[in-house]
Amino acid sequence: MTRLAIGISTCPNDTYAFHGLLSGAVEVPGVELDFVLADVEELNGRLLGGTLDVAKISYHAALRADGSIAMLSAGSALGFGVGPVVLGSKRRAERTGPTRVLTPGALTTAALLWELFHAGEAETVHVRFDQIPGALSQGRAELGVCIHEARFTWERWGVDWVEDLGQRWEAETKAPLPLGGIAARRDLGEDLLARLDDGIRRSIDCAKKDREGALRTMRAHAQELDDAALWQHVELYVTDDTYRLSEAARAAVRTLERRARAAGLLAAGPELVILGR
Repeated sequence: MTRLAIGISTCPNDTYAFHGLLSGAVEVPGVELDFVLADVEELNGRLLGGTLDVAKISYHAALRADGSIAMLSAGSALGFGVGPVVLGSKRRAERTGPTRVLTPGALTTAALLWELFHAGEAETVHVRFDQIPGALSQGRAELGVCIHEARFTWERWGVDWVEDLGQRWEAETKAPLPLGGIAARRDLGEDLLARLDDGIRRSIDCAKKDREGALRTMRAHAQELDDAALWQHVELYVTDDTYRLSEAARAAVRTLERRARAAGLLAAGPELVILGR
């Protein structure tokens, strides 16, 4: 039996997709999974730092890897209408000095998009994603690049909607936006990675068949969403590309890589390996 440390976020799309595996209803033959649920930027650092074997990480982080990881075909958050949004403090006109923008972590795709579209326009400060709306509400920063539930809950914070970075990406590239996916150590071997890939797909199938059980799993980890918002989150972020990456999705990852390298935001490195077809 191979024991693996696997990290996913607490966001409803992840806990829904991994419901079967988290609940024990689905197993990966020959593998015991030790789950860690954490913020995406923590998962980025832990996977790249080698303290996790498998993790949901940002595609930005994956593109910065050294070739020792591969992306699975199952488990991605990728699509249209799913991008990070820029919110603004209603008190931003009162502040003096450089404009400050909060992002949910240096390795997040959200931070990469901000730099692609707004490089040099503000002083960037990286904080945990769930701290951004409150900081904007309190006027501690002018702008914030927000992910996850902030797309659904932003109005309750008394902030302004400034820009949808995903919509801008779609307008410029005509491609879906690659937010994050399941990365794994390549030295685990093709057979084990294929079993993990299959296990995630069976876990998604389990969630589809067991909606009440999946809802309980999501509720156990949700930050601040009611049931309707949980399902809205799943409908937006869990797509056919979560089940299996399409050719269009794979091409979108290459587009993100090309644009980031052309802008000088990524150093030269090996092409990201994406498994399966």
